[in-house]
Amino acid sequence: MRVFTPDESARHTQSKYLGVLVAAKYARELNSLPRETLPLGEEKKLTTKSLEALTSGQIEFRLVARRRRED
Repeated sequence: MRVFTPDESARHTQSKYLGVLVAAKYARELNSLPRETLPLGEEKKLTTKSLEALTSGQIEFRLVARRRRED
């Protein structure tokens, strides 16, 4: 099991919290893919794959401002 430090997740994002959010969203995207498209032989958990991708700089993301509800 690989341990990811908060500093590693913050290296490619603005903060460690944003890094965890991006990795979680990417893990959800990996989970939604059909099992045939995932590489065979890799028994890593999706969260580990997403954190590895985040810390190596493979994930590109952008922040989108939330729309305010009009009352």
